[in-house]
Amino acid sequence: MKDWELTSWRNKSALQQPIYPSAEHLARVESTLGKMPPLVFAGEARQLKGALAKVANRQSFLLQGGDCAESFAEFHANNIRDTFKVMLQMAVVLTYAGKCPVVKVGRMAGQFAKPRSAGTETVGEIELPSYRGDIINGIEFTEKARVPDPERLIQVYNQSSSTMNLLRAFAQGGFADLHQVHKWNLDFLNASPAGSRFQGVADKIDDALQFMEACGIGPGLAQLTETEFYTSHEALLLPYEEALTRQDSMTGEWYDCSAHMLWIGDRTRQLDGAHVEFLRGVQNPIGVKAGPSMDPEDLVRLCDVLNPNNEAGRLNVIVRMGADKVEDGMPALIRAVEREGKKVVWSCDPMHGNTVKASTGYKTRHVDDVLKEVQQFFQVHNAEGTYAGGVHFEMTGQNVTECVGGAFQVTEADLADRYHTHCDPRLNADQSLELAFMISETLKKARA
Repeated sequence: MKDWELTSWRNKSALQQPIYPSAEHLARVESTLGKMPPLVFAGEARQLKGALAKVANRQSFLLQGGDCAESFAEFHANNIRDTFKVMLQMAVVLTYAGKCPVVKVGRMAGQFAKPRSAGTETVGEIELPSYRGDIINGIEFTEKARVPDPERLIQVYNQSSSTMNLLRAFAQGGFADLHQVHKWNLDFLNASPAGSRFQGVADKIDDALQFMEACGIGPGLAQLTETEFYTSHEALLLPYEEALTRQDSMTGEWYDCSAHMLWIGDRTRQLDGAHVEFLRGVQNPIGVKAGPSMDPEDLVRLCDVLNPNNEAGRLNVIVRMGADKVEDGMPALIRAVEREGKKVVWSCDPMHGNTVKASTGYKTRHVDDVLKEVQQFFQVHNAEGTYAGGVHFEMTGQNVTECVGGAFQVTEADLADRYHTHCDPRLNADQSLELAFMISETLKKARA
């Protein structure tokens, strides 16, 4: 990394960046952030890299999930708790099915910036700059709200800091007790119209817990009452990421301390672009979104640039093709990576390729399409002899109505009831947990 510097990305083309009215104002905010304590620590990022190395070596499974875009308006301790709770519930089901540890990574405490397909949007005869996430501008359709404001970076830092504190308390303070999580799953099955379909899995988990208690392995053991939980977000707004990057005093290496894991989106993964340039120099685990337009040779080159030492756990390829497109696009990516002996984690993002517009005008996703893409992801890996290492969901613990389908049958007519997302539609708690039970059988077969 002798040719990398913290600011070297500024010499590259940086897509999806806002134009601030005052460069001096932005510089003052960056300077302020640069003096703030880190949100995460280098040792934690190394610990996650070690956990992901086990995923790359087929010993673990990755569950990554959380908000499409966090917002200032929905910031509440209960919302953080509920999303964390659902991820724990999903992880227990997947752990039992796969007979392996599940690495839990939230899209939380930093997922505020969103790439947009167009720089402006029009309502009636009024055209304004696009909403790019609360870290940049406001969602209200007014000229004032859509002006990028550097002070929002400070608010994002403060909210992310509070979120991190709460997540650490939940993970280590007893909220993650395995017996309690299992009880939550039983409550879900009792309420779900499809509960009887998954009751057998719950019964087996119950038997396993009773067996452990009979052997003297019960409440109070740290492995049953605590858990490791990591954070991640798309490293889109580069001034924010640079301001929170620190040089580790133990190793001398650079870490982006805004999150444990960062990823590069499908729109900003250019080999000669600023996002690749910035993230190649930090030592966090890195993700790369791979959509239908990803060229297999470009993916190999990204592996070379982002993971030059071919380190297991460093690079996560997050495939987002869309239902019925996985078999067309993914095998070539896998074969190119395998041909070159690259060590990567393969995970499936079944959300972004399946966004459609409902007859009522709302953006939505069909739960059946989400499940179909996950199943196709596993099928292709099975055919290629490679490992389907994880899933990546946009989800929330709230009872929203943003994706249609599921056992509780959210319909297009229901979307207006509780459509709260600031960007893309999210799975609600019931849909997320139902998918975990559905995927568990697929994971069980794949692991076997």
